[in-house]
Amino acid sequence: MHIGVPRETAAGETRVAVTPETAKKLQAQGHTIRIESGAGVTASAPDAAYAAVGAEITDAAGAASCDLVLRVRAPSEAELTLMKPGSTVVGMLNPFDREGLERIAAAGLTGFALEAAPRTTRAQSMDVLSSQANIAGYKAIILAADRYQKFFPMLMTAAGTVKAARVVILGVGVAGLQAIATAKRLGAVIEASDVRPSVKEQVESLGAKFIDVPYETQEEKDAAVGVGGYARPMPPSWLARQKVEVAKRVAQADIVVSTALIPGRPAPTLVTAEMVASMKPGSVIIDLAAGRGPDMNGGMTGGNCPLTEAGATVVRHGVTIVGETNLPALVAADASALYARNVLDFLKLVLTKEGTLTVNMDDDIVAACLMTQGGTVKKAA
Repeated sequence: MHIGVPRETAAGETRVAVTPETAKKLQAQGHTIRIESGAGVTASAPDAAYAAVGAEITDAAGAASCDLVLRVRAPSEAELTLMKPGSTVVGMLNPFDREGLERIAAAGLTGFALEAAPRTTRAQSMDVLSSQANIAGYKAIILAADRYQKFFPMLMTAAGTVKAARVVILGVGVAGLQAIATAKRLGAVIEASDVRPSVKEQVESLGAKFIDVPYETQEEKDAAVGVGGYARPMPPSWLARQKVEVAKRVAQADIVVSTALIPGRPAPTLVTAEMVASMKPGSVIIDLAAGRGPDMNGGMTGGNCPLTEAGATVVRHGVTIVGETNLPALVAADASALYARNVLDFLKLVLTKEGTLTVNMDDDIVAACLMTQGGTVKKAA
């Protein structure tokens, strides 16, 4: 099969869907790989690295017109015109973008959205959300260390003792856990909060303190269990108590990293404007939900903090708020390496040994990821 890998054109997107490592493996399976010139440059993979493993270097049309097209982000309207009806596109197509999926369907493409894979043991090796969130959690702490004008670890020097930075992590999924681990390596004192009681043990195993908010009703306990690896919206009664506890920790924090997302809904507000005003001058907030919060700031989309501005770094009440919307793209080489391996493992489910595409709807992963086929949207969240 001819497999195309176009260069990503979305603003700020530096990742690539196939690396020289995975291109070599696909070539060994008998496929022809066509890489758009420059597709991997921003991920430290020059054209020469692809050519060295036997991939063909081509232009945008040559990559997009293949039978199977592998991408990081969904194709734009202009890119869809380069793709031929009946071909297949695999990437992070955003299952919640109904309009985008309808455009892909109208172009006659079979579309697989990798974010829709079930969060099961069998699907772990192709879980793009986890692989990229892991990188985002790491990079969040590195950005915080860069913006924070003090040390992270406690230091005892001849000029006096420097206290360790106090870090608060809000939301302890994959990104939150990696943020805890990275901050711990840098010597910070860490506290973390999450609605799911099951993560307390993981938080403490990484050396952080869990901000415990007791559950008073069965409704609160049921909501806290979550679904599919994500938290569910919590009852107002519990949220009110959590807000009080979190506000105390945020006021004392030097660094706050917020990671809370609920699929298909605006990100919840965890750090209010009042909390930001209570923080010490020079503190830093890294909002991993930037761009996915309620509409705030005169039409700009915030995140877990209403003062966040998507794609920008701002200072409010003396606190630096970082609103980067694509942290994995800031670690493009490793982010691409992990993503490309996720893609490679998914392809094992849809490519036969003969090199043809098959859509096995009896496979729960394939069925979950299939978004468009035969000119229609098969599924949209």
